[in-house]
Amino acid sequence: MNNLSLITDEISKVILGKKDVIKNTVLAIAAGGHILLEDIPGVGKTTLALALSRTLGLDYNRIQFTPDVMPSDVIGFNMYNQKTGNFEYVKGGAVCNLFLADEINRTSSKTQSALLELMEEGRYTVDGVTRKLPMPFIVIATQNPFGSAGTQRLPQSQIERFMIRTSIGYPDAQAEIDILKGSALDKQSLLHNIISAEELMEYRAAVENMYVKDNIYKYIVKLVNATRHNKYIEVGISPRGSIAILKMAKASALYNGREFVTPDDILDILECTACHRIEMSSEGKAGGITEKRIIEDIAASVKL
Repeated sequence: MNNLSLITDEISKVILGKKDVIKNTVLAIAAGGHILLEDIPGVGKTTLALALSRTLGLDYNRIQFTPDVMPSDVIGFNMYNQKTGNFEYVKGGAVCNLFLADEINRTSSKTQSALLELMEEGRYTVDGVTRKLPMPFIVIATQNPFGSAGTQRLPQSQIERFMIRTSIGYPDAQAEIDILKGSALDKQSLLHNIISAEELMEYRAAVENMYVKDNIYKYIVKLVNATRHNKYIEVGISPRGSIAILKMAKASALYNGREFVTPDDILDILECTACHRIEMSSEGKAGGITEKRIIEDIAASVKL
């Protein structure tokens, strides 16, 4: 069992009955990506982010996004120091290793863009001075899929910058009983640090160098092309999505202790990596076809 598996098991102490969600999140981090959690309040999104920061040894910050949050709250600003007579830089909330952007769809598009620029560029500019973000830099953004009042929906081009979209969802009956029994405990104190930030960067390098045969590349291209020529899909998966699928499959191979990628690695991560990258056509929406179902149908129809 490698350390990626140990991280999943450790976080499962505080997020009960959701091992697949935890595993996919760990894979996305190992693959160098960011995570979009689309969920209702109260199911453990903040708990998951805190657990990740503790087990990975990462500097953690959180901002509750509201309409009045400004880009300067995210990237920082210069403040005049009367004692020295100089302007001094004050760090924004996102300048850390693991940043939880809570309810990202409740802030302005300008603030959303500031965060998404950090995710894409790994650096930021304040008053003409460009600074690099600490590495690793991971964003976990949450949004509530229900209730549109006061929300600013992320455009497809921005949603696609998240490597995966996942949902914790309600716990099953037994998990909820276990949650109730342990509700008085500080579960975060039970967690141990499994790896350091430096070791995480080594895992990312190992993912990058994972061996991939040509037939695996062809299989990914077949899957992606199938989304571009489907009557129920208006916008298919872009080349950025193809790269995300490959990186997640590599991380899955590393998680499973292999030095090469198999088709099963692709199928294991396809739903969380692909569903948010497609736009359903009016025919698909009218037919009540979900993104999950169409991706499952494509995976079943595309042969190796």
